[in-house]
Amino acid sequence: MPIASKPHGDQLNRQPDIARTAALIADPSRARILKSLSDGRALSAKMLAAEAGVGAPTASVHLAKLVEAGLITVESIGRSRYYRLVGPEVSLALEALAVIAPPLPITTLRESSSANALRRSRTCYDHLAGQLGVALMGGLLDHGILTGHDGTHRQAEAVRDQASGYGHDRDYRLTPAGRDALSRFGVDVAGLPGRRRLVRYCVDWSEQQHHLAGAVGAAITARLFQLDWLRYGVSPRVVHLTDAGVGGVAEWLGLQLDG
Repeated sequence: MPIASKPHGDQLNRQPDIARTAALIADPSRARILKSLSDGRALSAKMLAAEAGVGAPTASVHLAKLVEAGLITVESIGRSRYYRLVGPEVSLALEALAVIAPPLPITTLRESSSANALRRSRTCYDHLAGQLGVALMGGLLDHGILTGHDGTHRQAEAVRDQASGYGHDRDYRLTPAGRDALSRFGVDVAGLPGRRRLVRYCVDWSEQQHHLAGAVGAAITARLFQLDWLRYGVSPRVVHLTDAGVGGVAEWLGLQLDG
């Protein structure tokens, strides 16, 4: 059953087949493919093969298995096929696994540069992560746009029950002043899709702190791109602040960051 599907009928009484999904992700090449798609964009089969470090025929087999399992979707544009995650649930699952996973060994300069870039600033599906995402979360809290916690992840205090669950066991809330501040920034909170929780968080795997997710986190990230304060890097998921972005976030949230 695809992850993004809504259960119905007798599916509500079935146990999820965690082992099957875990086995798919456990393959190193498929894990690299899924991580490459974690910013929510569609990538070509050719690019995903390069990111996974495998040839085109091998990549095609892996991609077919991920499509069949409902983890990714495929669309043909001309002679090329483009793949993307079925939804943010897959990216959230990968981020949660990354929190508890041991680090991959770094054996080349390219791997070192990529790891540093991802830690510095990346997207987690449609919102910011890495040092930039954590700094943004801190700035929103410091300026009273968000309230409810200080953004520090404390594993011993984390609650894991059905009433809260991963990503909202800390009750972050938008303040009334925060709604006004976001409106002035160009984010209309009242106009955001109601089907998605406004404010939630992810535990950032590289920083072990919280970064902002949910509808508000996605809207702020989209606004940063719209203002040309943020641009995609040359590698999947990697983003960076432009010169205008460095000055913009300094003026908006008092964040003194390098580009």
